Amino acid sequence: MSNHRDSRPSLPIVSRSTPAEEIVRLCDEVGAVIIRNFMTDEQVVRINAELDAPLSALDAGSKHEHELIAEFHGHHTKRLTNLITHSKTFREEILDDDLFHEMGRALYEPECGDWWLTTAQLIEIGPGNKAQMLHRDMAQYQPFVAMNKHAPRAITNLMLALTDFTEENGATRVIPGSQHWDDFEDVGSPEMTIPAELKAGDAVLFGGKVVHGGGANVTTDQYRRGLTIPMQASILTPEEAYPLIVPLEVARTLSPRVQKIIGFRSQYPNGSPGLWQHNYADLADYLKL
Repeated sequence: MSNHRDSRPSLPIVSRSTPAEEIVRLCDEVGAVIIRNFMTDEQVVRINAELDAPLSALDAGSKHEHELIAEFHGHHTKRLTNLITHSKTFREEILDDDLFHEMGRALYEPECGDWWLTTAQLIEIGPGNKAQMLHRDMAQYQPFVAMNKHAPRAITNLMLALTDFTEENGATRVIPGSQHWDDFEDVGSPEMTIPAELKAGDAVLFGGKVVHGGGANVTTDQYRRGLTIPMQASILTPEEAYPLIVPLEVARTLSPRVQKIIGFRSQYPNGSPGLWQHNYADLADYLKL
């Protein structure tokens, strides 16, 4: 076990006017950073309204056949995917937000070049849900785990609060500094975590190398609703296959930069003449976007 039990710093807090490069620097340094008022109150109301119906149609818990993954998903948790199709506000405003794209560029352009969305999920932790097992998001790209803190930047999560996040209702918990450990098989212990407490509309940005997990919801009547938008280098395969699940007529209504991060345009990582193409030309040409 590495010597990482000394201190647990609080998470830095910034605003939307903070430069993206500064937000990323703080995230890299501490492991996570809170962004106050990332969304307006009106956006929160609209997104919640747009997602209420598809969310209510879901049963809590996981249908995954693997017991460990079902436990990871949470027995009193709902996970709604394909938010691009479900929410007009999400696809047209949140995914086209200037700060969101500035952070994506600051995170990925220096090392990897292009980036895209790996998934977008509404995660609602219900009363009585146990704390999620601690993990690093980059662990799904297994060869990087052995590279530990020296691995390339694979994935970075932006979690938006659609309700208040409190320690009691399951606020995301992180271990600041865990991105600097030498052994990435080591995920620490729950006692080492601190909660990212947010007001509805706030966001928390945390790196794929930092240990984290959803907190336990010990309330009897509160539902902690968060919208997770992980960004990843476009040299890696995303979780959601957006070009196969988002209707082309919906994609046509989106800005070019949103089309690109959901896979309807080609990717241009550093050193590459282009990936995700058709006949050596941009995919957007073939799709007539």
